[in-house]
Amino acid sequence: MDVLDQLGAVRERKLSRRRFAKGLLAAGVAMTTMPLPARRAMAAEGDQATYFTWGGYDIPELFKPYQAKNGALPNFAIFGGSEEALTKMRGGFVVDVSHPCNQSMPRWVQTGLFQPIDTSRVSNWGDVIPELVDLPGNDAEGGKVWMAPFDWGQTSVTYRTDLFELEGEETWDMLWDARYAGQLGSLASGGDAWWCGAIKAGVDFDDIDSEEAFEKIAAVMREQRPLIRVYTDDTTTLEQALAAGEMVASMTWNSSAVLLQAEGVPVKFAKPKEGALTWVCGVMIHKDAPNLDRAYDVIDSLLSVETGHFMINDWGYGHSNRKSFDAFDEETLAGLGLSTQPVEILQAGHFQQPQTQEWETRMNELFEQIKAGF
Repeated sequence: MDVLDQLGAVRERKLSRRRFAKGLLAAGVAMTTMPLPARRAMAAEGDQATYFTWGGYDIPELFKPYQAKNGALPNFAIFGGSEEALTKMRGGFVVDVSHPCNQSMPRWVQTGLFQPIDTSRVSNWGDVIPELVDLPGNDAEGGKVWMAPFDWGQTSVTYRTDLFELEGEETWDMLWDARYAGQLGSLASGGDAWWCGAIKAGVDFDDIDSEEAFEKIAAVMREQRPLIRVYTDDTTTLEQALAAGEMVASMTWNSSAVLLQAEGVPVKFAKPKEGALTWVCGVMIHKDAPNLDRAYDVIDSLLSVETGHFMINDWGYGHSNRKSFDAFDEETLAGLGLSTQPVEILQAGHFQQPQTQEWETRMNELFEQIKAGF
């Protein structure tokens, strides 16, 4: 199948965007963006649940149990950051389930737009790792929870070991290295980049909402701005640029390094001496979910062992179902930066903490100004 045929398959949802990207990497083709039309929600057969999620999570590999039960994939709507998603839902966009992360979840709850999850309706709930459920603000009345944890992992620096000359230990300073001006990349969302800037600036996450913290983080982000080739939350763009050698290092999630390594690109997912950024993401149900039964089917599918195997093996992410780890030995997990004990990984880094809506708004506005050169 040539590239044009593959593009057609992606548009018809016969081929995932990630598998398409892998094919290009294997063929040595680099691109800066996926030439796909903008979309609001992908149509599925019949009256299916709508899943509002990050780009890249709209793939069949995560929904085999759902598809087997319902005869089709869910509908998908895509966002680039959790604040964008929440703003859209506040504006009246109704979905069945959405995909926030731990630092955003309490703010989402406070909007009144979501309903507690009845865990008795989730067949895989008994296998969910308890520490991933016991997050600040995740307890609802009657033993229910607001967010079903799904994936967890790290944000760090993926770098070309053959192109980036490492001086000493791996460090966040790598993304501030003036030697590589114009050859560095970053995730565009403040939900990742601002927090990584806090680590670089030496700001304790307990004090990240202080005026002094804002000034320190803004200063390092402005210092970094002229060095960055691209800010994007399209991880395919970052991966392609690293594979082509257009960039030598970028802020990424675990999955980018795992994908590139699988295709023979000499990259490493850094373990910064200051610690990586760590997070847990999950699924919440909209209070007006039009397909509630199938909303629970989405959750069950995402929490399944089958989905967990894919997440760990293909993306290098941690999964919330403890049984998902049974197929992997400790050496393999360690090589992915994972463990059957997620607390070990989360506590080894800097775990994001919930902030107020006022903080989130100010942070995003300031970061957007910095990216624009102000």
